Amino acid sequence: MSAFYDALETRSADERAADQLAALNAQLAKHGLAPLKDMSELAGLPVLRKSELSSRQKAAAPFGGLPVSNVAHYFQSPGPIYEPGGISHDWWRSGRAMYAAGIRADDIVQNCFSYHLTPAGMMFESGARAIGCAVVPAGTGQTELQAQAAHDIGVTAYTGTPDYLKIILDKADEMGLKLVISKAAVGGGALFPSLRQEYADRGIHCLQGYGTADLGSVAYESEAMEGMIVDEGVIVEIVTPGTGDPVAPGDVGEVVVTTLNPDYPLIRFATGDLSAVMDGQSPCGRTNMRIKGWMGRADQTTKIKGMFVRPEQVAALVARHDEIVKARVIAAREGEMDTMTVQIEARGGNEADFAKSAGELLKLKGRVEMMAPGTLPNDGKVIEDTRSYD
Repeated sequence: MSAFYDALETRSADERAADQLAALNAQLAKHGLAPLKDMSELAGLPVLRKSELSSRQKAAAPFGGLPVSNVAHYFQSPGPIYEPGGISHDWWRSGRAMYAAGIRADDIVQNCFSYHLTPAGMMFESGARAIGCAVVPAGTGQTELQAQAAHDIGVTAYTGTPDYLKIILDKADEMGLKLVISKAAVGGGALFPSLRQEYADRGIHCLQGYGTADLGSVAYESEAMEGMIVDEGVIVEIVTPGTGDPVAPGDVGEVVVTTLNPDYPLIRFATGDLSAVMDGQSPCGRTNMRIKGWMGRADQTTKIKGMFVRPEQVAALVARHDEIVKARVIAAREGEMDTMTVQIEARGGNEADFAKSAGELLKLKGRVEMMAPGTLPNDGKVIEDTRSYD
């Protein structure tokens, strides 16, 4: 059995550059743009930001006039942003990341990414099917039923957010059920070292990937666990946040991605995520560029419990109640779980009403903490992430 998903992963740098330039020029042609002579010229093209994509989609629904083809599914992410989905082989390229995590055709995969409007569930289902796995389309919630199904069916692999696997495992322990999950490919949130170690202590090899609803898989860990290897179907640049200018090698900057998926040709899409390029190649034998993985947000947008919380959502909370002077979201950890506290400075008002609005606007449950006026720092920050990523 091959250690690699396909031969693309071990191409020489020259082969990869030539293949990617040809594919990139095909993508540019779909946009009516002139071909490039060298990959370095890509940095001269404009960056497409999510805010701009949202505006374009409002003007020309559903995909903003982009040259989209072969649509089999329509998805919606917060914004709203609409994304197409296809059903050709490994359309989002998730199979490559899952294969690198050790998942093989004889595995039964419990897929705990959401199938409701957002594309994550279908992303990982298509990856599992590309490998040849059977899939339990579990989605999120109903943990007791999930634990029972994992036991009864004999699930051997998990896909989903890092935290939720622990919830299933703990529930199975509580129910006296023995699970045989030994592999996990996770995403949608940070895999903290302590949680990875807890899984390892349970005999579960857990690796993480990095991707977005718009782009699909961008990079993934291999058994070497030295950074994340860039997927073969994208071109990744690291730029100075808020610009399209590449940073010096090794410097931290914003991740900008060009996808080579011919059905959805996004050119220089700014993710808002921070990362940096690593020197050299992975010891696992894959030859593509490596990045350090997710290192935070270029803006204050923060992912909590697998969901993005954005500054504009906090602003909407303040605007809803005349009594609120200022609000600040604190992302933290308690044990191995994300927590969210909403600190609110207010002149009067009802804490219960504020909590109800926070849940509705932030789309997450959290604790509301009332603060005296003038207590919160005057630093312009409305979302603070206190979690350690070391």
